[in-house]
Amino acid sequence: MIMLYDAETGVTAGTLTENQLQFLIDQLEKESPEDRDYYINRATLKMFQKQGADSELLAKLRQLIGKRAEMEIRWTRA
Repeated sequence: MIMLYDAETGVTAGTLTENQLQFLIDQLEKESPEDRDYYINRATLKMFQKQGADSELLAKLRQLIGKRAEMEIRWTRA
């Protein structure tokens, strides 16, 4: 099981599918091969939508970002 979190607060947005995780890995910049946290902002979400991101993934990310302009997300395998 892959869990998605707000890296700052630890709030969970639920689970990710393997395909959703792979989309994030493919689209976002990694600082190292072990990197499991990513910076996103509203422009990132728009880019994801244009790139054909899964609607469920977009909904989870929008829920996490809320009214903020930017944030860090983190994922883990449970």
